Amino acid sequence: MGPALIVTPYTVARALANRAARLRTKRAVHAALLLLIVALLMAGCTIGPRTVARDRFDYSAAVADSWKSQMMLNLVRLRYGDIGVFLDVGQIVSGYTVETVVSASAFWNLFGFSIEHPNVPNNTVAASVGGRFTDRPTITYTPLMGERFARSMMTPVPPASVLSLIQAGYPVDLVLRLMVNVVNGLDNRHGGDLRARPAEAEFLELLERLRRVQLSGAIGMRVQRTDPKEVATLLTFRQKVDPGVAADALGIRRLLGIDPAASEFRVVYGAIATDAHEIAMLTRSALEILINLASFIDVPPAHVAEQRVSPMAEPDQGPSGPLRPLLQIKSSRERPADAFVMVPYRDYWFWIDDRDIPSKRMFSFIMFIFTLVEPGSKEAPPVLTIPTG
Repeated sequence: MGPALIVTPYTVARALANRAARLRTKRAVHAALLLLIVALLMAGCTIGPRTVARDRFDYSAAVADSWKSQMMLNLVRLRYGDIGVFLDVGQIVSGYTVETVVSASAFWNLFGFSIEHPNVPNNTVAASVGGRFTDRPTITYTPLMGERFARSMMTPVPPASVLSLIQAGYPVDLVLRLMVNVVNGLDNRHGGDLRARPAEAEFLELLERLRRVQLSGAIGMRVQRTDPKEVATLLTFRQKVDPGVAADALGIRRLLGIDPAASEFRVVYGAIATDAHEIAMLTRSALEILINLASFIDVPPAHVAEQRVSPMAEPDQGPSGPLRPLLQIKSSRERPADAFVMVPYRDYWFWIDDRDIPSKRMFSFIMFIFTLVEPGSKEAPPVLTIPTG
């Protein structure tokens, strides 16, 4: 017979303690291994490619919104006779830093049992994972001032650029109302307090006739090289047109005082044409465009009564009635709930209604015009062609 198994309370307790210790050790080892695997995966991955789509969208949206707010604020400041300040976002550098720290430790009982004893350490397994993520973008701003301000803001838009916008499909009446002071001696509306005056009736009649000709599809444009170094931009009208368009073409010639028998006309920068074969356009600079648009801002009556700002001028009276302002900017004490763009100024909110589609388009258009005022290469005088009938 084999030796008898003697079961005592001490042996039962030791067996239970050993089993519990083994379970704790097993769980601790599994947890440590899991943390270690997660840490290694975090340390081995890269964040660069995954941030491109997010950063590009976020930064482009932020720059666009800030550009709109800056333009709006400068319009309001010019309306009050204040100084407009332009800051360009010169460069955006986004830098990321990822640091991962992993540590693990283990202490094992060398005596083979796990009964608590002051001189015998228990089995111990420990692991820790740490990390730090840092997003540190660098943004540089370039103020528009000095010679760059004079060249960008005070240089008139070339007449060829005006014709290019018309060719691109922009309404000819809106383009000329916005960007031209005088066409062959016919005065457009002038905003601002120094030389404010309404547009001449003949100028507004010219706009209506030009718009009807454009809607008929009779306006075209082509580029012609006059010599190896210069090119001329030509605005052409189709020869075969319906009688209504022919009448408008004849009216355009009469209003401009040009030769009714000629088919092409030189377009030059100036206020008065030198002969009957020339059309002179006195175009506006970006600063003049902004001053004129600012005159359409509906300022608070309290500010007008306190003589802080001049009242808004009456709308021009065209052949078909009052003309809609090129841009409608409202003001209110309360923050608007549905605004396309809004800025605070002198305890009021100035804003464009998001449901005002013409004003939204015009606001976006003037921001696009700023790309046309940079000085470029010398351009040859464009040629305007009008059908004879």
